Amino acid sequence: MIKCRTAQECGKADFGWLQARYTFSFGHYFDPKLMGYASLRVLNQEILAPGASFQPRTYPRVDVLNLVLQGEVEYRDSVGNSTRIHAGQAALLSTQPNVSYSEHNISNSKPLTRMQLWLDACPAQENPLVQKIDLGDHKHFLLASPSGEENSLQLRQQVWIHHINLQPGEQQNFSINGPRAYLQSIHGQVDVQGGDKHAKQTLVCGDGAFIHQEQTLTVKAITPLQALLIDLPV
Repeated sequence: MIKCRTAQECGKADFGWLQARYTFSFGHYFDPKLMGYASLRVLNQEILAPGASFQPRTYPRVDVLNLVLQGEVEYRDSVGNSTRIHAGQAALLSTQPNVSYSEHNISNSKPLTRMQLWLDACPAQENPLVQKIDLGDHKHFLLASPSGEENSLQLRQQVWIHHINLQPGEQQNFSINGPRAYLQSIHGQVDVQGGDKHAKQTLVCGDGAFIHQEQTLTVKAITPLQALLIDLPV
C-alpha cells in the first residue's frame, strides 16, 4: 500500500517569524490519527524569518535530524555546545535528558528554510551529541543508519534514511527493510511504484507517502527531485 499525504492536508502555522507545515501532530496542530508513524515522531518543513530563533527547550528521548535547504543556522545547548550548518548540510542532535537546545537563524537578512525530523531513540544507546554531513549532489546516498554505515549519520534506532536527488526521467530502486517506510518530496514531482503494480502514487512538491508492506520501491523523478525515503522497520 502507498497512501499519499498531500502538502495541503498537513497542519500549518504562520506566526510571522515562523511558517511551518506539520506532517504529524505538533504544537497547536493535533490529529489523534496522526501522532507519528512507527518511530518517526515529527516531520516538519519550516521557514524562520531573518534573525528569528527557537528559545531553549528540552526534548523527549529523540534523535533530531535537521536538513538546511536555505540559509545558515546555529544550534546551542545548555551545557555549552554549539554547531552551525548551512544550506546543503544536515545535522543530527542526539538529545539528552535535562539538556535544553535552542536554534537561531544567524542571518539578519535571509530566511532559514529547513526540514526537521524526530525519531524515537533507544534508551540504552549513546551517540555523539552532534553529527554533521554534507548532502552533496549524489543521485542517492544513505543519510542516516543505525550503525553509521557508508559514512552516514548514526541513529539510536533501527531506521535508515535515504537522500534522493534525481533529474527528470531518472529513477532509483530501493529494498525496504521492514513493513513501513515514508517518502517525502522536498522539491519536485515524483512517481512512486511498489512491488504490486497497483501500488502507485504521484507526489508533487511537499507531498509525502505512507508505504506499508512493500518490499521494493521505485522512485522516478518527473521534475528535478530532492526527497527523503525513511525506512522504518521498528
